[in-house]
Amino acid sequence: MNPIPRDSLWCAAPVAAGVLRRWLTDRGSLTARLQRHAGPIQVKVLFQGLRRAHCDEAFLFESPSARVLVREVLLLRGTTPLVFAHTVLAAGGLRGAWRRIAGLGTRPLGAALFADPRIARFPLRQKKLPRTHPLYRRAAAQLKRAPPPLWARRSIFAAGNSPILVSEVFLPALFDL
Repeated sequence: MNPIPRDSLWCAAPVAAGVLRRWLTDRGSLTARLQRHAGPIQVKVLFQGLRRAHCDEAFLFESPSARVLVREVLLLRGTTPLVFAHTVLAAGGLRGAWRRIAGLGTRPLGAALFADPRIARFPLRQKKLPRTHPLYRRAAAQLKRAPPPLWARRSIFAAGNSPILVSEVFLPALFDL
């Protein structure tokens, strides 16, 4: 597995400034950080099932056309969406290290990732998503009106040789906290 995405447009070095930079570069649990800033956070599952990986996620899988397990959720404060999260892993990973993901339901993925010391996190990468990016389109579909380009971060987590890719898209309401 190559832990560094081949998409050079996902930057390893921080490119955003101010408050946004702190959200993009914090290596701890995003859900825990949201709870510290916003109070109780709800997880709304939007989709969990098999799909093809996006073109900038395919580097993680043996076959770029393989179907992968995708989990998409909104992290909400009350009814206000703060973060759109998109996780992908090889479908075979559900039989191994990541078998608990299938049963998470409305529990946050971060709680499971950060509670297991056997799980390694690779460096965070970030990107300002244009309106044409698949993650922008899926996140914007959850909002009442289309926002300007959105910032996102992503990281690979690995348990043995089984990686997952977690992408988090920061929605406009997050910055009103």
